[in-house]
Amino acid sequence: MSDIRAPALPYLNDRVVLGVVLMLGFCLTAPLIDVASKLAAQTIPVGQITTARFIVQGALMLPLCWLMGHALRLPPGVAGRLVLRALFLILSTYFFVAAVKVMPIADALVIVFVEPFILLLLGKYMYGEEVGPRRLGASVVGFAGALLVIQPSLAAFGLVALFPLGTALFFAFYMLVTRSLSRQMHPVPMQFHTSAIAALICLPFMVLGMGIEIPTISPVWPAGIEWTWLFAVGAASALSHLMISYALRFAPSATVAPLHYLEILSAVAFGWLFFSDLPNAMTFAGMAVITASGLYIFHRERVQERAARKTG
Repeated sequence: MSDIRAPALPYLNDRVVLGVVLMLGFCLTAPLIDVASKLAAQTIPVGQITTARFIVQGALMLPLCWLMGHALRLPPGVAGRLVLRALFLILSTYFFVAAVKVMPIADALVIVFVEPFILLLLGKYMYGEEVGPRRLGASVVGFAGALLVIQPSLAAFGLVALFPLGTALFFAFYMLVTRSLSRQMHPVPMQFHTSAIAALICLPFMVLGMGIEIPTISPVWPAGIEWTWLFAVGAASALSHLMISYALRFAPSATVAPLHYLEILSAVAFGWLFFSDLPNAMTFAGMAVITASGLYIFHRERVQERAARKTG
């Protein structure tokens, strides 16, 4: 996901409307990554699904770079951060695929939505960003909402229920690196290079898995519909990441970021449609708490930005 912030624009002008539409498209498309991953994970190792995502995503982004006229040469000083970005995305993807292999998609995704709270805390304690007591309190409430989902999931699925927390943590680090890179790179070549580097990192582990037979990374030869699921993981990743990158490019993040919570509704709908999974009452309560806490944080950030503009 790229965090390219657009300048302030008149509310509901054409660019903002396009940004909102693209964000809604992201919320509908992103859960399809999870659906395809869950379908593939029934017979394909988690490590192989993770690797396939980056191979397909990179293969789709390369011709797009050429068509859009983007040079593939890296700007000075970004290679190391791209490797870090790829590593964090690999770990984030692996943990989530491993989780949805056994957990309902919506349950896993709700837990991942503690990522904005982790990002807030990382910004405060790693970069000294000013975070007031209200946003810190909302973060604590958001984590409490995650516990409402984790507790029954631990009983039902074991320690796998904690894997989405790993996804949230590594995706928060991924976002920090993305924010830095977005000042120097366009989102399309950034996604291509990240995917290519991630694939190059993953492939040796697949070879290692073949040699020592580690179940989660030992590749198998897909059969029939399994090829479709593996391709869909990468294709949905490429499409959804493009949508959110351009949504944040066309509209202010304060406008489109709160819409991200609609992804939870899409995940619930797709989980029911494809797997007949519906969250229980505790999970719905956790969804409500996390969403309310996240939206409150966005509200406080807008209040702080307006106050800063007035005093500036």
